Amino acid sequence: IADRQEGIGVCGWILVSLSFLLVLITFPISIWACIKVVREYERAVVFRLGRILPKKAKGPGMILVLPCTDTLIKVDLRTVTCRIPPQEILTRDAVTTQVDGVVHYRIHSAVSAVANVTDVHSATLLLAQTTLRNVLGTQSLAQLLAGREETAHSIQATLDSATEQWGVKVACVEIKDIRIPMAMQRAMAAEAEAARETKDKVVAAEGEMNASKALQKASMVLAESLAGLPLRYLQTLTAVAAQNNSTIVFPLPMNMFGSLGQKRTGG
Repeated sequence: IADRQEGIGVCGWILVSLSFLLVLITFPISIWACIKVVREYERAVVFRLGRILPKKAKGPGMILVLPCTDTLIKVDLRTVTCRIPPQEILTRDAVTTQVDGVVHYRIHSAVSAVANVTDVHSATLLLAQTTLRNVLGTQSLAQLLAGREETAHSIQATLDSATEQWGVKVACVEIKDIRIPMAMQRAMAAEAEAARETKDKVVAAEGEMNASKALQKASMVLAESLAGLPLRYLQTLTAVAAQNNSTIVFPLPMNMFGSLGQKRTGG
């Protein structure tokens, strides 16, 4: 639409000339109705006799319009943050979830945003809701929970391609919250707990196996020395007494000292 070069016709030029003449006759009072100020973050789309002027959107700064033949529409080019209401979605594995998100977009072509769609903000919001349901409906619950970032990029690409003709650039899409039924939450918690218990049992079994191997090697070392086992016994008792801060009274076989004396004499 912005590239159309058709003129407004002879009657149109007559009306424009009359409007310009009226401005000259009522000058300087009419100049206040002709001067429009466009802010830095805005662009103005000017319609002259129902046709968009063949140039691009005007602004920022001060522009002049004819009061009788020109109509001005201002378009905000700042980034808009749009919240997607919670959408009830049936995933590929037949799980009902509620998902909400946020869309960040901005208008990069004021002419397309005015001429190609009735309400660009409402249309973008409705399209974001529909795209969110369509994209998430093709994924399983596990994919939805584990791949939020990839899903958001997919929704952004779909939205960006659809809103290009509206002059809208989708900057970012974020999935805020995923709500699943309480029964499904309890089932997932039970499954995770069972998996953790299974892992704990496997680790404990591996620890017992390694400990038994270490004990087997230790018993072989102690079997080679007659005094090794009594000394280990005494060391264990010392460690227990120091840890519990108590005194331990235990019987000591007399043959233990005899074996220690024989071993010392023989050495």
